[in-house]
Amino acid sequence: MPDLHSRTRVGKSTLEVPLLAFGTAPLATAPAWNPGDPISEAQSRAALTYAYEQGIRWFDTAPNYVHGLAETRLGQVVSALPRNQIVIATKVGFDISGAESMRDYTRDGVRRSLDSSLKRLGVDAVDLLYVHDPDDYTQQVLDVTFPALAELRAQGVIKAIGAGMNQWRVPMEFARHADFDCFMIAGRWTLLEQEALPLLDLCQQRGIAVFAASIYNSGILATGADHPNARYNHAPPNPAVLARVRALEAVCRQFEVPLHTVATQYPLAHPAVKALVVGFQSVREIQACLQALDQPIPAALWEQLRDDRLIVSEAPLPKVVTS
Repeated sequence: MPDLHSRTRVGKSTLEVPLLAFGTAPLATAPAWNPGDPISEAQSRAALTYAYEQGIRWFDTAPNYVHGLAETRLGQVVSALPRNQIVIATKVGFDISGAESMRDYTRDGVRRSLDSSLKRLGVDAVDLLYVHDPDDYTQQVLDVTFPALAELRAQGVIKAIGAGMNQWRVPMEFARHADFDCFMIAGRWTLLEQEALPLLDLCQQRGIAVFAASIYNSGILATGADHPNARYNHAPPNPAVLARVRALEAVCRQFEVPLHTVATQYPLAHPAVKALVVGFQSVREIQACLQALDQPIPAALWEQLRDDRLIVSEAPLPKVVTS
C-alpha cells in the first residue's frame, strides 16, 4: 500500500500534501452507467468516510461542481474531522449565486467565492485555492485574480495558490509571469496523453508542483476501449483514441498488468508531478485506485510502451516499481 501519510512541500509555500487527493466532482454527478440525478447522499458520505479510514487526507472540490453540491457533500463529512489532519482545496472563478454559474475573476469575486465555500464546507479555512478554468481570462488572472490570492496567502488565510485547468498552455503563461505554487492539470498528462510535458519540465525547473488529475481521461483508461460506457473527455471516444487505447491494452496484457494500474502509476513518473487528484464515487473505486498504486509493474512494460511510441520518449519512466 502506498504511504498516504507522507507529504511533499508544494512549491515554495508552507503547504505539504500527500500523494493522493480525493476529487469530489463525481460526488455531485450521476454515474456514467446511469445518466441522470447525482449519486445519493448516502453513497457520497460512504465514499468520503471510507477514504478517510484508508488514510486519504486531501480533498479537492469547487463551487462549480454542480452548483455547490460537491462542496456541501464534502462539508457533511470533513466538518467533523480533525482539521489539522486534512488538506482542503477549492477553487475561485465562478459565481454560483444565481440560477446559472457566471465567470467572476475579480478581487471581490475571489473573496465572495471563498466565503461561500467555507460556509458550504463548514470549516474556517481552506489550505489551497485554485483559479478555476480561466482559459480566456489569462491577463485578468495575472492582473487581478492572482494579486488577490497572493494577498490572502501573505495574510495566512490560505497556504498556497494554484490554477486548475484542462489544458497546459495557459498555466505556462502563469508559470512565467506569476508566483504560483502549483497547477492541477486534468487529462493532459496521462498514459494516453503527454502533451503537457513542456509545462512539467518548466515547473520542475521553477520549483512549481504539478498535480495530475483526470488521469483516466474521463474513464477510458479505467474501463478499456471496448467497455460500453467508455468515455474520453466526457464523450464517446473517436476511432483514433480507441485505437491508441487498444494498443496500450495490448502491451498491458503482454505483461499481465491491468490497464487501470498502469494508467494510475504513469503520471507520477515525472518529478514535477507531486500528487494525483482522482475523482471517486464509490468505495469500490477507491479500493481499485489504492490497489493500482500498490501493484508492482515491470520496468520492461514501460520500456515497451516507449519503444512502441505509445508514451513520449522524452519523458522519464517510472522508477519505483519492479517485476
